[in-house]
Amino acid sequence: MFRKLLSLFPPKILSNKFVVDKLLSNYLLLAVGHNKQLFRFTEHSQFRFKYLHNTMPPKGKKKVEKEEVPDHELSDSASDSEPEAKKSKAKPKPKPKKNEDKKERGTKRKKEDKQEGPAKKTKVELTKPDLKDLNFDCDKSTPNGEKWNFKITTWNVAGLRAWLKKGGIDYVKKEDPDILCLQETKCREDQVPPEAKLPGYHMHWVNGVKDGYAGVALYSKIKPISVVKGLNNKEHDTEGRVITAEYDQFYLVTTYVPNAGQGLKTLPKRLKWDEDFRNYLKELDAKKPVILCGDLNVAHTEIDLANPKTNTKNAGFTPEEREGMTELLKQGFVDTFRHLYPDLTGAYTFWAYFNNARSRNTGWRLDYFIFSERFMPNLCDNVIRNQVYGSDHCPVTLFVYI
Repeated sequence: MFRKLLSLFPPKILSNKFVVDKLLSNYLLLAVGHNKQLFRFTEHSQFRFKYLHNTMPPKGKKKVEKEEVPDHELSDSASDSEPEAKKSKAKPKPKPKKNEDKKERGTKRKKEDKQEGPAKKTKVELTKPDLKDLNFDCDKSTPNGEKWNFKITTWNVAGLRAWLKKGGIDYVKKEDPDILCLQETKCREDQVPPEAKLPGYHMHWVNGVKDGYAGVALYSKIKPISVVKGLNNKEHDTEGRVITAEYDQFYLVTTYVPNAGQGLKTLPKRLKWDEDFRNYLKELDAKKPVILCGDLNVAHTEIDLANPKTNTKNAGFTPEEREGMTELLKQGFVDTFRHLYPDLTGAYTFWAYFNNARSRNTGWRLDYFIFSERFMPNLCDNVIRNQVYGSDHCPVTLFVYI
C-alpha cells in the first residue's frame, strides 16, 4: 500500500531522503481518492503536502531544487516511484504514543500557565496609622454645656501578653484615661508582665479557675471606695468576668459577658447570665447611678453589625441575646453610643481575623458604655477608636463630666 502511495509523487521529490523520512514518520494515508483529489494525513501530522518542494534537508545535505507544484495530483501510474522507494532505506520513526503525546501537551500547558500566571486574590493590607498621628482630643460637652473632665476607656485585649507585644500599652499612655477597663486578659494577677503595671494607677485583676481564659482588669487613677470581684454567684464567678468599683458618684462595672458559643451550645448559660446580671445591676442602680462597660457580646440592632441577615442564628445576634439587651435597657439603662448616634452605620468595635474583615469593615459593635438613665446629663461623648490596633477589638472611650 505504501509503495502505491509513493508512486503518486514525482521522482524529484522522492529523491530527497528527508522528504521520504518525513512521509514515513507521519504515518501517511487516511484515504486515497480518485484522480485529481488530494490525500489527507493523519490527525497528528504536522506535515503539509503542498510545502514538500520547500522542505529543508538535514544539515550537510544539498537542498532539493524547487519544483513548483501548486496543486498536487494523484497519479494512476506507480512505475516512476517504486524504484526510488527501494533505494530509500530510511526507517520510519515510531509514532508517539497517545499517552506520551497527552503528557507532553499537558506539560506545555502547565508551563504556559506558569508564565502567564493565574489571577490571584490579593490580600488587602491594613494601613495602620501611627499613634502619634491620631488626635484623641474631645470638644464635646454635656447637654448643659459642661466640658468633660473625666475619661474612661474599655478594651477587649484578647490576651494581655499578646496585646502588649502588639504595642497596646502605647495607646493607653497616649489616651491617658482616668479609668481603664480590660477584658479577656487571659492572665492571672501573678502572671502580669511588669510593662503592664502602669505607674499612677490602682490595679485590680480577676481571673477564673481555668488558666488562659476570660479575665478582667481595672486600672484607676482614683482609688475606689470599694472593689468587688464577681457577682457573688457561684454559677458565674468561676470564670473571672466582672469587677465592680464604687466611687463617690457612681458604680463602675466592667464585664466580659459569656459567648453563646459555636452552634449556640452555651446559649442557655448565656441567657441565665443575662438574667442574673440584669438583677445585679438593678440592685446597684438602686443605690447609685451605674456606668457599665465592656464586651457585652451582643450586637443589639441590625445597624450594629455588617451582615445582620446572615447572622440571626449565630452567637451575638440571636433573637434571645438581643432581647436580653432590650430588657436591660427597659430597666432604666441607656446605650450611650446609640443615644448620641442613633442612625450611624459602620460603627463597629470587633472584626474577625479572617476574610480581610477589618480592612473591609465587616464588623460588629459588641463593646458598650451603658448608663443609668439619671446619669445621662453627665455624658459628653462616646468614641470608638477604630484606628487603634492591638486586638480583634478596638478601644472605646467615654467622656463625662463629674
